[in-house]
Amino acid sequence: MALAPDIADFYHRPVGMTDPGALDTVLKDAPGDIPGMAAYIQNLLLHQHWAPVYRRQLGRERIDETHTRSLAGMLALMQRHDGRPLAFVRTLDQRMIGNCRHFSVFGAALLRRAGFPARARCGFAMYFQKDFGVDHWVTEYWNGEAWQMIDFQIDALQRAQLQLAFDPLDVPRDRFLIAGEAWQRCRTGAADPARFGILDMNGLWFVAGNVVRDFAALNNREMLPWDVWGPMTEPGQDMPGDTLALLDRLAILCADPDAHFDAIRDLYETGPNLKVPPQVFNALRQSSETV
Repeated sequence: MALAPDIADFYHRPVGMTDPGALDTVLKDAPGDIPGMAAYIQNLLLHQHWAPVYRRQLGRERIDETHTRSLAGMLALMQRHDGRPLAFVRTLDQRMIGNCRHFSVFGAALLRRAGFPARARCGFAMYFQKDFGVDHWVTEYWNGEAWQMIDFQIDALQRAQLQLAFDPLDVPRDRFLIAGEAWQRCRTGAADPARFGILDMNGLWFVAGNVVRDFAALNNREMLPWDVWGPMTEPGQDMPGDTLALLDRLAILCADPDAHFDAIRDLYETGPNLKVPPQVFNALRQSSETV
C-alpha cells in the first residue's frame, strides 16, 4: 500500500508547531533512526508528572515550561538550560519540563526532518491505568506500508514501571485509542465516558475536547492538552445536539484520516469554529493566549 503523494507531502513538511525555523541548525546532530530519535528526545525532555519517579520535585517556574507550544520555543528553552549541542548527555535538571504532547511533537518533527511522513495524535493510552483511558499523545509515522504509532515518552524506567508487554516504538492500536475511537465507543454505549480522562477530570466533555485536538493535529496544528477553542465545552457541561453531531462527524473522519484527507482539510478550513484561532483559552492559566 502506498501513501497518496498529497498526504505524504502534507505530513512531511515541517510547519507550524513542528517547524524549528532559524533553530534548525541546532538539530544538526539529530539521529535519523527511530531508536536514536527516542533516546535523543528522552535526553532532552522530562515529563512533568513522571518527575517524582525520577526523584525530582518541580517548582512553578519549571512547570510553566509545559506551556511552550512550538518546536522552536522548545529548542530555545533547551539551549538556555544547556548551551552545548543537544546530543550531549544532560542531567535531569538540565532537561526541559514537558508532557506527552511535547514528546510527540518533537518526535514528529524529527521524523519529518529524517524524511518520514509523520503526525502527532491525541487520544487515550490504555496502558497507564487498568481499565482507564488516560489522556495522552503519541506520534504516527509512515513506515512504508502503514502508519505506525510510537510513544517517544516511554523510556526504560517507565516501561519497567508500567510492565509493558509491547515495544513503545510500535504501539498496538488497541493500546492507544485515537480520540475519535474513544468518542464512538462512548456514544454507542460500548464504553463509559467516565473511564476516560486524567487526574480528576473525565467524562464525555473531556473526550470531546481530545477529538477536536486530534482533528487539529491532523491539520498540522498540535495544540497544548489544555488549549480550548471552538466547540469544546466547560467541564461536565452537556453538549447541544448540533455539537454532538459535529463531533460524531469528526470522529468518523479521524478514524481513517487518509481516506478522508480532503474532507478533513476542507472541514478544518470552513467548518464551524474548528480552525485554531489566533487566540485560544489556556484552561490551566485561565487566560486567553496568542498562538
